[in-house]
Amino acid sequence: MRAIVQDRFGGPEVLEVREVERPRPLPTEVLVRVRAAGINPVDWKTRTGGGMAGVLGEPPFTVGWDVSGVVEEAGFGVTTLKPGDEVFGMPWFPRAASAYAEFVTAPSRHFALKPAALDHVAAAALPLAGLTAWQALVDTADVRAGQRVLVHAAAGGVGHLAVQIAKARGAHVIGTASAAKHDFVRGLGADEVIDHRSTRFEDEVSDVDVVLDLVGGENGVRSLDVLRSSGLLVAVPSGTAGELVEVAAKRGLRVTPFLVEPDQAGLRELAALVERGQLRVEVQTTLPLEDAGKAHELGETGRTRGKIVLTV
Repeated sequence: MRAIVQDRFGGPEVLEVREVERPRPLPTEVLVRVRAAGINPVDWKTRTGGGMAGVLGEPPFTVGWDVSGVVEEAGFGVTTLKPGDEVFGMPWFPRAASAYAEFVTAPSRHFALKPAALDHVAAAALPLAGLTAWQALVDTADVRAGQRVLVHAAAGGVGHLAVQIAKARGAHVIGTASAAKHDFVRGLGADEVIDHRSTRFEDEVSDVDVVLDLVGGENGVRSLDVLRSSGLLVAVPSGTAGELVEVAAKRGLRVTPFLVEPDQAGLRELAALVERGQLRVEVQTTLPLEDAGKAHELGETGRTRGKIVLTV
């Protein structure tokens, strides 16, 4: 099968198309023919030696975790999926899923049935970003109706889904985004949108119950200023989370470092929101598998609205 392989850490040019051995499913696993693979920031961070490189080890390896495709073969013991089923998922994270390829294998319960309302491209854009938003806001923060939720980078891959999930749960949603993306974020359901380039959000926002920080660094520390005393900041970029937790503790505030995990139940919840018309997935760009390097270049600009997806 064809796959994108890198032999060394480096820039987008290290991503090369290779012919590699097609994997075979072990008992309880499925073999999925990949129709589309989503791109996420962790992909290019891992490519350069950051991200999940410490988990994957030294190259060669294949990056990517977002998958939408069709079950080709079901291993012994699989009862919930069968050949021909259209599925989507975020298998193995943070271990290697090798999603930039024509086939992947993973435990069957790392996948769920693809929502009929989404094609494979949109479905491939949903798992990692959608599960990050769902697990952070619902499983971790328990966002409820009437609460005030601040989502940083609200137009991005995770952010645009988080706005909709928080809104579906009845929250008052505030998002930060560049001015050019304000109409987009409002269209997702945000009640307030702040231009993070021209305005200090802490001068405009207060008494927030939950902050979803998708930016990290100084942004997280500044976000403590808008939290009410019983509030919670969920820190997704984990590189600075340790320092942030210390600062928060001195001020009597709560911070939770966060990393997404494979979650069939969460995937089903996301699919249900899609089918009810409460969650839509924004895909800015699609590129063929062999243009994975170009997709990384585009993603690394930090200007993407929604997601970038490789078609296979």
